[in-house]
Amino acid sequence: MTLPLLQVRDLRVAYTSGKEVLKGISFEVGATDFVAIIGPSGAGKSTLIRCVNRLVDTTGGEVVFGGVDLLKLNESAMRLQRRNIGMIFQEFNLIDRLSVIDNVLTGRLGYMSNWRSLFRLYTRDDIGKAVALLDRVGLIDHMDKRADALSGGQRQRVGIARALIQAPRLLLVDEPTSALDPKISREVMGMIRGIAREFNVPVLCNIHDVDLALEFCDRVIGLQDGIKKFDGPPSSVDKAALADIYAMEVL
Repeated sequence: MTLPLLQVRDLRVAYTSGKEVLKGISFEVGATDFVAIIGPSGAGKSTLIRCVNRLVDTTGGEVVFGGVDLLKLNESAMRLQRRNIGMIFQEFNLIDRLSVIDNVLTGRLGYMSNWRSLFRLYTRDDIGKAVALLDRVGLIDHMDKRADALSGGQRQRVGIARALIQAPRLLLVDEPTSALDPKISREVMGMIRGIAREFNVPVLCNIHDVDLALEFCDRVIGLQDGIKKFDGPPSSVDKAALADIYAMEVL
């Protein structure tokens, strides 16, 4: 039997005050999954995503990726593992003064020696991949523009290309549409889903928009106050399930 690519077991995160943000979360992500994490503000969705690549420190549990517990790795070994985990950020996380293509190429820095990364000495192969990815996300005509000259939707497409140039085995997507209008949000989610299938990479996506989650994802995890309240297909997300996930919050 093939093991899931990602196994999260009894994951716990607490503030220094002792208040728990995640309270024993467990789930798995298979090789072809597109998983949405939904829930009210403060439920722990973004914290959960960021625990997977250790951008947030945990207080207990396991994050097993490709058979390796990431929480047991030292920082050097974790840096190597981050090559395999692409991330698309809510606020795009671009370097505004750099060109679009240079922002995409920063996704290759983890594969370069320190001196090559210091001077951004990318290979021809990397540059070719960056051009191809910009063509794939519809930005080939913008590759020499500064990142801060782009619209929100275009900036998110740069973020998608940057994550993909890592050749990741898993994509983490943190609120990819929160800064976008509804039309662009649908386009971005459609692009992420299409590219995930095209590149055969599973996705774990924290998203605030329930309708987009149900339309584009094939599995939904519902969090409330750091507790997993739901885990199943979109077809099972009925009014009762949403009421349980969101409690008194008005959708």
